[in-house]
Amino acid sequence: MSAQYPVARPRRLRRSPALRRMVAGTRLHAADLILPAFVKEGITEPHPVASMPGVFQHTRDSLRKAAHEAAEAGVGGIILFGIPAVKDARGSAADDPDGILQVALREVNAEVGDAVVVMADTCLDEFTDHGHCGILTPSGDVDNDATLERYASIAVAQAAAGAQVVAPSGMMDGQVGAIRSALDGAGYGNIPILAYSVKYASAFFGPFREAAECAPQFGDRSTHQQDPAGLVEEALREVRLDLAEGADAVMVKPALAYLDVITRVRDEVDVPVAAYQVSGEYAMIEAAAANGWVDRDRMINESLVAIKRAGADLILTYWATEVARRI
Repeated sequence: MSAQYPVARPRRLRRSPALRRMVAGTRLHAADLILPAFVKEGITEPHPVASMPGVFQHTRDSLRKAAHEAAEAGVGGIILFGIPAVKDARGSAADDPDGILQVALREVNAEVGDAVVVMADTCLDEFTDHGHCGILTPSGDVDNDATLERYASIAVAQAAAGAQVVAPSGMMDGQVGAIRSALDGAGYGNIPILAYSVKYASAFFGPFREAAECAPQFGDRSTHQQDPAGLVEEALREVRLDLAEGADAVMVKPALAYLDVITRVRDEVDVPVAAYQVSGEYAMIEAAAANGWVDRDRMINESLVAIKRAGADLILTYWATEVARRI
């Protein structure tokens, strides 16, 4: 029997780089990648983010340059986060037509709008003086329904400024439906919604809060973001609700600690699935590489391949431009 049917040797297909490349089951493409970028009002030079080496709070000029570089590399999209000079309790700058995010959207669209999908994060935490994702009640809780009104207004302002996709990230109940209704009513029925449907109250967000200057001044976001120890079925329920309200694509955030969730969501839906390789994931690899503990480029690639293999069609990553240049 063994003579007639020799033992299979999978190693035969691993003998050379060319063989391994030819039979690779998971492939990254530059168009799969979305670059998150921060733009800050009132600065004259890009500010490095200490906890995220290589990431900056951009000026309007440096943001345009970063967008142009991403486009040249073939990156699929860029998602913008705005940091205003003045914040207040309702996040007034978030839907101001002359606010930093709307200005940046217009300028980036003019720079690369035909080559890259220009997206906007639709939330309030970067714009509120208390750092929470919505309007607060007198007791300090996030008022879900009052916040929906703000999200609807913000999404319309972003669409008017040229956002090609809006991405609500606040995890308010009904946020996708409120935004879809507002966009349709304002004549922006063609603007897709990428919903942050599965977003965990994660420790991996820490460096982002430095970059976006949005750390809560009190409390945390555990009442509206999902529990990291929660059942996957809860995540799937959130996804189904967002799709029923009109989401065109859904997102899981963070990525690497939730690969099982990405896979379950991919199996559940017939729309694009995005995953956000968040600031903590980025910072850990950069810190380990800076100490000489890991091979930086290999670890970046391996982490992205893992997210792709789990089922993500799109990956938000701060390495988008760098990786796109070498794949």
